[in-house]
Amino acid sequence: MESFEQVLSAVKDHCRTAESETIYNLWLQGIEPVSYNDGLATLSVSTDFIKSTVEDRYLDLIKSGFESVMGFKVDVSLVSRASIPASAHVPAAQSPEELYTFEGFIVGQDNRFAHAAAQAVAANPARAYNPLFIYGAPGLGKTHLLHAIKNELNKMNPSLKVLYVGGEQFTNELIAAITAGNTEPFHDKYRSVDVLLVDDVQFIGGKEATQEEFFHTFNSLHNAQKQIVLTSDRPPKEIKSLEERLRTRFEWGLLADVQPPDIETRISILYRKAEMLAFELPSNVAEYIANCLKSDVRQLEGAVKRLNAYCMLEGVVPTTFFAQNVIRDIMSEQQPIPVTVEKIVGEVARTFNVSTEDIRSSKQNASVSAPRQIAMYIVREVTGMTMEKIGTEFGGRNHATVVYAISKIEKQIESDTRLRELVGDIIKNSKN
Repeated sequence: MESFEQVLSAVKDHCRTAESETIYNLWLQGIEPVSYNDGLATLSVSTDFIKSTVEDRYLDLIKSGFESVMGFKVDVSLVSRASIPASAHVPAAQSPEELYTFEGFIVGQDNRFAHAAAQAVAANPARAYNPLFIYGAPGLGKTHLLHAIKNELNKMNPSLKVLYVGGEQFTNELIAAITAGNTEPFHDKYRSVDVLLVDDVQFIGGKEATQEEFFHTFNSLHNAQKQIVLTSDRPPKEIKSLEERLRTRFEWGLLADVQPPDIETRISILYRKAEMLAFELPSNVAEYIANCLKSDVRQLEGAVKRLNAYCMLEGVVPTTFFAQNVIRDIMSEQQPIPVTVEKIVGEVARTFNVSTEDIRSSKQNASVSAPRQIAMYIVREVTGMTMEKIGTEFGGRNHATVVYAISKIEKQIESDTRLRELVGDIIKNSKN
């Protein structure tokens, strides 16, 4: 979840299932978020009367909703919007990402080095490892470490300007700045920070304008002895569509990989999550889950959370039988998202800095036709779609046009190593 608002929405859904629709609509539907700080969720209701009623009758239900959604106990405070002066300052809601800490990160043999490196950077920004490049498959804790660095720095030195951004967000903000014809605010935002944390930096690969901008941002910060931390799903040398000058700079500091947790670490993660939920997880159930879910920390945490909710709602004790049902649901939800034509066209468009509308249009200039042909080739490779259907997806082009485009790209990638690597990266990013 990306915001306190989303957390509260899930909590209200929890409350809706526990009470009648009439009670929910009358007393709980109008609850709004105010702030989340240090384990205290402050919520608002419209009147003093509703505040008094909710506190008397439904506060425990709301608390149980927060515990179910967030995985640990949360105190809840209610305020009446009718009692808040219009000019009063309402604190900004805290994002759940701010709950990530180094203490909450389960350390095992497969992530110990990355955890220690992240702690060193938080303790001595720009003096320990600069840049720090953390890589590994999704769901292994890279984002957790980035936010832990941010939270530790904010706690120890609030005056530092620390900025977290995703690689795709960086690209989108740059495109928006270029489209608006004013990149100065963009430069000011990214080149004036003390610590820059970039998640999924592989997404800038193949995007020439973005790489050019990131190159200058990197140099500006590094020359000013500001800390840079990057994460990726692979090491720099394997981001084939990344410019050599960036790949070299990413390797200037320290590379730290995060591998899937071993069985002992997986069991520790399960027990830690169960402890946070005040949920007694039998050892045989923990071992069963750990042996079934091997590659994604989020799946492990989700399994405990769901098993706890199931046992609470049904009034039963956790067993491997119930765990089987939970795992079956998780595995079905975690299947790879099918790669659609829209995702492929979108990734090609971002890579070549053109619009998806142009790729599907009748325009014949080289800056559009080349990306269009590459998109057609990738759609064929990834989806196996027929030439006729591909033609329909790309503005109603005929069979011969599609065959020509795909054949042309096939021949080019045989002799053009850079194009072959670029196409490979587009395919990989389209699947994320």
